[in-house]
Amino acid sequence: MADAPPAPPYALAAFDFDGTLADSFPWFAGVLNGVADRYGFRRTRPGEAEGLRGLEVGAILDHLGVARWKLPFIARHMRRLAARDAAALPLFPGMDECLRRLSAGGLVLAMVSSNAEATIRRVLGPDLSACIAHWQCGAALSGKPRKLRAVLRRSGTVPQRAILIGDEIRDIRAARAMGMAAGAVGWGYNNPRALREAGPARIFAAPDDIAAFLLPRHAAARQE
Repeated sequence: MADAPPAPPYALAAFDFDGTLADSFPWFAGVLNGVADRYGFRRTRPGEAEGLRGLEVGAILDHLGVARWKLPFIARHMRRLAARDAAALPLFPGMDECLRRLSAGGLVLAMVSSNAEATIRRVLGPDLSACIAHWQCGAALSGKPRKLRAVLRRSGTVPQRAILIGDEIRDIRAARAMGMAAGAVGWGYNNPRALREAGPARIFAAPDDIAAFLLPRHAAARQE
C-alpha cells in the first residue's frame, strides 16, 4: 500500500484586504485629509502620505495627532467611505487568479479585515467571494487577533497550520499573537523595509509567489 502524500504545510490562509488584495492606498491617501478635517487631526502635505508607509500604526497616529478615543468613529467613517467608493478599490493584478488557485488547491481561505464584508464582496464579485470560506470583517485597529481566533475556532484549524497574509506590521504581530505564521506582501501600506524588520515568515514580491509558497506540490507539478 502506497504511503499517503504528505500534508501541505498550511491548511488555512487568512487574507487582509486593503493593501493586500486591493490597491486601496491611492484611495486612502486621497480621502485622508477630508477625514482629518472631520475628526480634527493634522492634514498631510503633498507626498507625505507615501512616507507613512515606513511607520507602524501607532507612530502614524502620533505623527498626525490622532486622539485614540476617536479611532472607532474614524474607522466607522472610513468604512462608509470605502463602501461609497468600492469601484475605486481594484484588486492588484494577479490576485484574482491567486485566490482561485489556492481555493482549487485545497486551502481553506478566510478574510480578516477592518473593512466591511459587504464592501469586500462587491470588490471581489460573487465568484471570488465564493472562494472565501470564513469572513471576519470590521476589525478594530488592534482587533485582528480576536478575529483570527474566531477563524481558527470555526474552521477547526490549529494555529501551526494557518497563515495570515497582510501588508502591515500589525498584521504580522496579530498572526504571531495567535501562534500563526505571518506572510507579508511588498506592495501594500507598509513598505518592504519596514515589513522585513518585523520578521515575517515570507515577503511576497508578486501574487504568483503566494500560490507557489502555499501550494509547493502544485508548483513542483507545473515545473515537471
